[in-house]
Amino acid sequence: MLALQFGTRPHYPPSLFLSSSNACSSSRILYSNRNNQVYLVRSNVGTLNLRVFAASGNSSYKMNLNEYLVTLEKPLGIRFALTADGKIIVHSLTKGGNAERSRIIMVGDTLKKAGDSSQNTLVEIKDVGNTQKVLNEQTSSFSLVLERPTSPFPIQVLHKMNDLEIIFNRGRVPIVTWNKTLLASNLQSSCESSANSGFLMFNSKFLKPNANKLLGNQNQRTITHGERNFFAEHTPQIACVFTEEVCGDGDWGHGSFPLEEYIQALDRSKDEMYYNHSLGMRYSKITEQIYVGSCIQTEDDGETLSKVEGITAVLNFQSGTEAENWGINAKSINESCQRNNILMINYPIREGDSYDMRKKLPFCVGLLLRLLRKNLRVFVTCTSGFDRSPACVIAYLHWMTDVSLHAAYTWVTGMHNCRPDRPAIAWATWDLIAMVENAKHDGPPTHSVTFVWNGHEGEDVTLVGDFTGNWKEPLKAKFQGGSRHEVEVKLPQGKYYYKFIVNGQWKHSTASPAERDDRGNVNNIIVIGETANVRPSIQHQLKDANVVKVIERPLNEKERFMLAKAARCIAFSISPITLAPK
Repeated sequence: MLALQFGTRPHYPPSLFLSSSNACSSSRILYSNRNNQVYLVRSNVGTLNLRVFAASGNSSYKMNLNEYLVTLEKPLGIRFALTADGKIIVHSLTKGGNAERSRIIMVGDTLKKAGDSSQNTLVEIKDVGNTQKVLNEQTSSFSLVLERPTSPFPIQVLHKMNDLEIIFNRGRVPIVTWNKTLLASNLQSSCESSANSGFLMFNSKFLKPNANKLLGNQNQRTITHGERNFFAEHTPQIACVFTEEVCGDGDWGHGSFPLEEYIQALDRSKDEMYYNHSLGMRYSKITEQIYVGSCIQTEDDGETLSKVEGITAVLNFQSGTEAENWGINAKSINESCQRNNILMINYPIREGDSYDMRKKLPFCVGLLLRLLRKNLRVFVTCTSGFDRSPACVIAYLHWMTDVSLHAAYTWVTGMHNCRPDRPAIAWATWDLIAMVENAKHDGPPTHSVTFVWNGHEGEDVTLVGDFTGNWKEPLKAKFQGGSRHEVEVKLPQGKYYYKFIVNGQWKHSTASPAERDDRGNVNNIIVIGETANVRPSIQHQLKDANVVKVIERPLNEKERFMLAKAARCIAFSISPITLAPK
């Protein structure tokens, strides 16, 4: 039996609104900032002139970050399709039609709401009949709320698909049910039958909107630790195709772009990761006490973690703003965790910020160690489960269990589909070691520094410093084009002074930090690495033309000892009662 799901998404904070009017070849775009203040931007496509008008911050349109609103004149010029998972998507556009001319709507976008723009009302789209009723309303302009897919839509599949391949039209996938309350029609069973009669249909139009949701819930199951966490996007199965009654003349197409280039772009994006929030919470078991995964979305997720996996603590790196943007009720989830005897710890790390991750990672690992020492089973989570949470688990295995970074990274990424920031973990590792060594590393190089001199072509440039044989062994810089001269040096963590010799004259670079010594000489200065702290502070980064990269290499015995000592110093600086710095 095929169960179609017409899920009703929660209302999200306003994020992105797009509106276009094809009658005057201009577009209106509504968008909101982090303070939920909505602005109207009106632009003319021909001149690209912009006029900005303030609007109310209490907009009635609530959308998530992937949704947008567009207003079109009729006929819309859109052919919609019902997919086997119950979504109404854009199947094709009339060439030269209003939808294509808007330059906003794309094939594969999901229709969420629609309505008469003059009435300022939007009806939630739940099924085919509901969609057709709304689209056939007599009105001159129409507003649509559509959702952009989280990964590129396989448009090339639609080019090869004909009507015979539409699964419901062909009759390959029926729906069977014995529950008459799920039916939208007045079908009656035979009066001669004494048994419990069922119903079989080849079109989802005969189902009520909430029937698909009820059928879908019967087939839902929880992903446990035994499953690998792969989120491969499957080719959408089309159930039927339909359009408005008056769709206008013209040929139908799937976008005005070269198909071969689009297919090549899809091939290049195959290795990319896309977070699909609609899939729900996903997680994997790393050790007997550690689980890692995406964010808790509902109260039921908390109950699942407690009853199915025996989770007793959650270490969450998602910020409150992120949760709000994804429509997550953090308060109800915290209450659910309390009811299920789960200790909830929130310690936000900025998503996509490598420096913030590096500075906060030692404290995160310290928190994880404290929880494990309490014999708790911990679920480490962030929004997507791709970056921050697995990075914390990898760092814990590397620092606390004396496993190499390569082995820890390979283990976690093999158990859980993720791509954490590996250089950030390596940076934090050297920061921890520097805490024991008083900010100067006595050992092999830890970082690679590209020193840059911005001068002129033809200049003879060399680099000297206290790291070049105590200023006695200059290093030749290579001309890289334009005005840039570079020389790469591998150095241990620490503080260094240097200068450039340009055509025989000693000079300091004005594009990098400098200090004046006791004799009045001005030298450039570079501080490689920082020192880890139980109270991480984000320091202001001085402007520097030089480029510093971390070196990931196997640690020697002395470095492993210092790393273990520093990581435990951080952990034992955290109160076991309040789980905050002492």
